[in-house]
Amino acid sequence: MVYAVHLIPIREKEEYVERYAPQVRYEVKSEVYGCCIKLLTDDKTVKERWEENFYFISQGIRSHGRLYVVADPGVPEDTVLYDPASKTAFLINISYYGWIKSLALSVAGDVLEDGHGIYSVHGACIDVAGRGCCIIGVSGAGKTTQTYGLLRDGTTRVVADDWFYARIYGKEVFAYGSEKNFYIRADLATVWSAYVDLLALADFDAEGRAVVDLRLVTGKGRILPMTTLRQVFILYRDPEAPLTPRHPSAGETLSLLEENGWFNPHLLVRSPFKEDLRRQFFSALCVAADVVLVNTAGTPEETQRILASLIRG
Repeated sequence: MVYAVHLIPIREKEEYVERYAPQVRYEVKSEVYGCCIKLLTDDKTVKERWEENFYFISQGIRSHGRLYVVADPGVPEDTVLYDPASKTAFLINISYYGWIKSLALSVAGDVLEDGHGIYSVHGACIDVAGRGCCIIGVSGAGKTTQTYGLLRDGTTRVVADDWFYARIYGKEVFAYGSEKNFYIRADLATVWSAYVDLLALADFDAEGRAVVDLRLVTGKGRILPMTTLRQVFILYRDPEAPLTPRHPSAGETLSLLEENGWFNPHLLVRSPFKEDLRRQFFSALCVAADVVLVNTAGTPEETQRILASLIRG
């Protein structure tokens, strides 16, 4: 993670709005799990990626949160400013769309966390025979690779490949997706050849990524809006540790999550109040779902076999 989030007061937010409003060429409102998130940008490519990525919402609906994605030669690269009061973010000189879409999801997450008891999880979520499984971990541990590997099985369905929202109902935790299409890497087919045809249709950006409609290879019936979480896989990569999966205690899991910032580098606000909300949620998740630590130091196929055996018992 390169950028840092700088929180600003609402009066300063108004100054930035006045500063950047004249250069905004495109305004797009989209639905992110019931929230209306508005993109304001001078970049046509960002606008087009956004429209591919997120669900359409009526442009007459008032926005819950806003993202200004603009260029400004007088500001350092990868600058992120955020006003929690108005839920307005300024992404200045950021070219990587992956950060833009993650920060859009984070703005929606801030709205949902504060007022609706709905929490953000930075990770993938799949469903196998009605059992939801989420895959989280540090960057580079293989979350995306393993998620798409599991999707090669026709009985596996996907809710989200990178970020989902969750809420607690009694003793259960439900997971919900929000993105219409997914942002994937160009090298995916070098690991799993099943995606060669999908990637051949993709329009890749300078970072070697593209927004794609996964339904083209999975079929429409395998993209789910929600599932009930039963398993949590925390991936890590340690060549010195055994590949045997391990079931940590709830206390160990919570400590691991806290130490790693809930495995979410895109959270906009990390106040004591917010951290307490997240601690309560993940504590409930540790009780509702079976948590397994999985070492991905082996080959992708070795990890696939481990995950498949854990999922299918």
